[in-house]
Amino acid sequence: MRQGRPEGRDLISGSTEELIVPGEPPKHGDESVSRSTWGFDDSRFEVREDGIVVFTGDRYALSGSELPDLMPWMAGVIELDLDPTDTHPPSYPPTVPEPRINKAFLAELGKFLPEFAIRNDPESRLRHAHGHTQADMWSIQYGESKRVPDLVVQPVEEKDVEALVEAAVRHRVCLVPFGGGTNVTHALAVPESEERLLVSVDLGLLNRIEWIDPTNMIACIQAGAVGRHVASQLAEYGFTLGHEPDSIEFSTVGGWVATHASGMKKNRYGNIEDLVLDVRVVTPGGVVERDSICPRESIGIDPRRFVLGSEGTLGIVTRVVMKIFPLPDVHHYDAILFRDFESGVAFLYDLQRETLPPASVRLVDNLQFQLSQTLKPKAVGMKTLMRKLERFYVTHLRGFDPDQMVACSLVFEGSQAEVKSQERAVHKLAMRHRGMHAGAENGRRGYQLTFGIAYLRDFIMRHWILAESFETSVSWSQALALCRNVKRRVREEYAARGLPGEPFITCRVTQLYHSGVCIYFYFAYYYKGVENPSETYAEIERCARDEILKSGGSLSHHHGVGKLRLDFLPRVVSPAALQWASALKSSLDPENVFGVGNLRPTAKESDASE
Repeated sequence: MRQGRPEGRDLISGSTEELIVPGEPPKHGDESVSRSTWGFDDSRFEVREDGIVVFTGDRYALSGSELPDLMPWMAGVIELDLDPTDTHPPSYPPTVPEPRINKAFLAELGKFLPEFAIRNDPESRLRHAHGHTQADMWSIQYGESKRVPDLVVQPVEEKDVEALVEAAVRHRVCLVPFGGGTNVTHALAVPESEERLLVSVDLGLLNRIEWIDPTNMIACIQAGAVGRHVASQLAEYGFTLGHEPDSIEFSTVGGWVATHASGMKKNRYGNIEDLVLDVRVVTPGGVVERDSICPRESIGIDPRRFVLGSEGTLGIVTRVVMKIFPLPDVHHYDAILFRDFESGVAFLYDLQRETLPPASVRLVDNLQFQLSQTLKPKAVGMKTLMRKLERFYVTHLRGFDPDQMVACSLVFEGSQAEVKSQERAVHKLAMRHRGMHAGAENGRRGYQLTFGIAYLRDFIMRHWILAESFETSVSWSQALALCRNVKRRVREEYAARGLPGEPFITCRVTQLYHSGVCIYFYFAYYYKGVENPSETYAEIERCARDEILKSGGSLSHHHGVGKLRLDFLPRVVSPAALQWASALKSSLDPENVFGVGNLRPTAKESDASE
């Protein structure tokens, strides 16, 4: 539907366009999201009785596939036997402590929230206590939950958020904003020492696109709107945000702002800071908002910028005004094989320097390339012969070494002319670096595998393997050395602890910049027989982060800091900067209503990282 434009927002003189006001976000009966693992309930890796791994459901390119090579390949990489029948059964759900009660606060909530919007059942409280780090998943599958929110509330309207914050200040209650629950930095983990009533503020009911402005190419979106729903609704009217983080199926607009997110197509559309024009934030000191939206302005210190990356410590984002773009006329996938990782990175460097890069460019190292091959569906009939012929052509006739070759997947978006121009430039550069064109189907698989592969972590955990990802950004001149150093450090730390077999450590380049790249690592290890396996994993990951910083990498590129990386902050910013951040927090939230404990290292934590 359409409606007239709000007062104060006149159109370009002579235009008759009106705001588009979409209806409710899509509701699908088959979109049940798991509370104990990543993703949808109907999608998962599992082992059949014959020992073959399959991927259930019908949502992804992997769905319905038989994957006979996956378990044998994994066993070969970690140099250990993997019996598909030998599993570590989870004990989900763990015992959840009884909630603390604040009767006066509850009575006040009842004045402006309906009964269904206030919950304290154990399952809801547990889900709102964690994100998706390996430690989070380990704790709910095999461990315990010592401190979880005492209450979960769901504001129905923005005014409910304002009333909630005001009530929290009066009753000394601690609030923790909750979006999609997909973070991987312990940002939702509540301090065990917190004595106040802990309330998780679930923004899931603030989930609408309030309006689309087709003339000025902007949209106002509520903070609890889930990425996949925003994308599908905007597409109905011919628009896109272009923001596609790996978690787009489950993460929310407010979460993107709070974590300073990045997306797979940032080359064309930008990162979250490039897309956000305005935010509305409810803080203990009042509401931060604007009465007009301009392309850019110079007004001194801009409170809106404080919110980007604030990780739930300053207030609750309730809506965001963002740039939108016309749906591209052309959407093409492509893939290129390179003889080694170094050649692939050299290609990316020239791609960034000499051309306008495609919307998405992702380069995986050899180990990750091998993994992608094991996730190809089992070939039958003529496909078996064709696959053998393709392998023979690549490895024998073209001379690519299976233990060195890497793959780059690309997504082109834009007009016919733009895409054709980009494709010509890409193929010319690929030839310069002895690359081999691998086709649109491999490019599509490479891009879409991102969503299916996310389910692998929880599957292998039940087969005695812990795994997680971590990321950084680094300058071009230091990128290759950083990759080598981190892999070496992980192997050294692994050997020093006498852990079984060999570690799985791999990386990929996921985003390109003028001065450098984003690099994404995956680390996994076999934990059967290891004492305190989750803690051991965390130790090695910290060592990897230490090596990243020593090698010139950033503390984070888009995951944020949370509490996972909190004590590294004094190594990357000056004491004055830490004091500035602390003073800002104290000034805006003197009672520490938003006391989740992110981004504010204590003196002890600061000392520990020196």
